[in-house]
Amino acid sequence: MRSKVPVAAWVVTIGAAIPVVLALPGFFGFIGQRPGRIPFEPLHPLLGPIDISVPLFVLLYATIAVGLWHLVRSPWHLLRALQAYVILQVLRMLSLFTFTLEPPPDIIDLIDPVTQLFYPGDLPFRKDLFFSGHTATLALLALSMPTARWRWPVWIAAFLVALAVVAQHVHWTIDVLAAPVFAALAWWSAAGTVRWSTGGRNADASA
Repeated sequence: MRSKVPVAAWVVTIGAAIPVVLALPGFFGFIGQRPGRIPFEPLHPLLGPIDISVPLFVLLYATIAVGLWHLVRSPWHLLRALQAYVILQVLRMLSLFTFTLEPPPDIIDLIDPVTQLFYPGDLPFRKDLFFSGHTATLALLALSMPTARWRWPVWIAAFLVALAVVAQHVHWTIDVLAAPVFAALAWWSAAGTVRWSTGGRNADASA
């Protein structure tokens, strides 16, 4: 029988998430003022730009909803997923600061009704680039799935979202290629934070 997640672990997770969330608008405002670089881009000449915002959002948020529905039934996986997501946001802030990029010149703006809440000033915000948050979120969700039966469909959704944001020229190819790497790093790091926040009782959270 699986042990319950200690209440203190949820408190620690929420406590870590709050300052990260509160820091995002100011951080994005800072990134928006920084000069960026233009990376090598192999796929834009072959794909788009094409506006596929609606199917992209339907796929993205339907996949997140289904994934969360499975995670809430597996609290240890949910705890690790939430802690990994906080780590992922910190990694994104570090990568956006270190590798600030300029947006593609023929970008078709993608106005996300959720992420726009964390952007400063007027929309659209176009320098939220390296690495792709949408792709990384689904990659992390795939890693978080308790069973392989659902892991593969989420990976397929992550690939389609990655292809869509490149085809819409919202992201550079390097942004989506890096996203699963950082998602895996966040998931691996969360194994340690779960151990710490639960006093070592995370045997049931192994992936």
